[in-house]
Amino acid sequence: MQILLRLAKLNESDDSLEKVSEFPVIVESLKCLCNIVFNSQMAQQLSLELNLAAKLCNLLRKCKDRKFINDIKCFDLRLLFLLSLLHTDIRSQLRYELQGLPLLTQILESAFSIKWTDEYESAIDHNGPPLSPQETDCAIEALKALFNVTVDSWKVHKESDSHQFRVMAAVLRHCLLIVGPTEDKTEELHSNAVNLLSNVPVSCLDVLICPLTHEETAQEATTLDELPSDKTAEKETVLKKNTMVYNGMNMEAIHVLLSFMEKRIDKGSSYREGLTPVLSLLTECSRAHRNIRKFLKDQVLPPLRDVTNRPEVGSTVRNKLVRLMTHVDLGVKQIAAEFLFVLCKERVDSLLKYTGYGNAAGLLAARGLLAGGRGDNWYSEDEDTDTEEYKNAKPNINLITGHLEEPMPNPIDEMTEEQKEYEAMKLVNMLDKLSREELLKPMGLKPDGTITPLEEALNQYSVIEETSSDTD
Repeated sequence: MQILLRLAKLNESDDSLEKVSEFPVIVESLKCLCNIVFNSQMAQQLSLELNLAAKLCNLLRKCKDRKFINDIKCFDLRLLFLLSLLHTDIRSQLRYELQGLPLLTQILESAFSIKWTDEYESAIDHNGPPLSPQETDCAIEALKALFNVTVDSWKVHKESDSHQFRVMAAVLRHCLLIVGPTEDKTEELHSNAVNLLSNVPVSCLDVLICPLTHEETAQEATTLDELPSDKTAEKETVLKKNTMVYNGMNMEAIHVLLSFMEKRIDKGSSYREGLTPVLSLLTECSRAHRNIRKFLKDQVLPPLRDVTNRPEVGSTVRNKLVRLMTHVDLGVKQIAAEFLFVLCKERVDSLLKYTGYGNAAGLLAARGLLAGGRGDNWYSEDEDTDTEEYKNAKPNINLITGHLEEPMPNPIDEMTEEQKEYEAMKLVNMLDKLSREELLKPMGLKPDGTITPLEEALNQYSVIEETSSDTD
């Protein structure tokens, strides 16, 4: 271990990285250290005794602003990630003693070549070249190491911490708006950015959106009608730009997160690992920041016009999310339902309008809202406007399925009174048998909207009636 530390220039006596001929030896030594630390518990313990984390941070500072040594930074960061993954004590050391948060954030800035236009805004060149493979790998390793350093950072108590998290969130916004050398690398880069954003205190996520500049405002004012008919490409650019603007705010990063979420849904597998982080992030952003919620509501739950199909049938984002509300994985269906519930400002009637009672029953039962009402969080009081098509169809919409159904013939209309009584008694006997054999347990709603055994629910209602009756 000591020989490898010396060859990797991790000893404190080595002050600089000047000899280019030594770079391959440094890289190979770091690779060996990664393999040894990952596979040997003894090496992991020795890493603590040798204070390897501090030595790695020192090496990162030496090559922080240097070009053409991305391989050294990449394997240095990978080793730092492994140490913080295998030893939780190193996370606090990195965070506070070694100032790992600003150091790793600066490594990301260097990998992305960020140029700041404001305190928390960077210049984005959409027509620029993609990241190189080396820069992408270096950024991914830095994101993974930062995730471990910030894994317990939901609460911010110091103003300096809040500022540092906002800077990091601004860097991650830049990360979401650039692309890697390949589509797979871009997805991996964005996936790690999403994971890290989940560790950022939600109050600091407002930097994901920013006011439009004067140039962008002027461009937004350009209407499609003002462009010549032969300018198809320009029209598509303006149309795309306008879909990412809401209330004078640039929503490009949120749009990328929404597209990322939809791609993960379309994959159809590994929902818990791949989908729940981005869904959870969008839910918390929507709950805390009004502009983000309203933009996502406009994209995911636009005003209803066609209600002839069930909410879960179709290819829109709303249809895909409603299908997840009945997924076999409890965690997946809970976070999908919670996301839609927050977009509806936690109002039960609004949620039922977009999903139907059957799809929403699981969430409402868990939240004690089967009797209606709304959640505990406060939202603005602006009301949703229904389309004329929805208003006309609303009286005939099946509340359970959430779509327009043709009236079905009533099967008991053609029965005699004797047949009706026979079928009713048959149903009672079947339910009684299931209940006695404990295959089925009758349940009822308590006054607070939660489910309870039927006998207990009836007793509670009896108590309420007795206490509320007038007594002379």
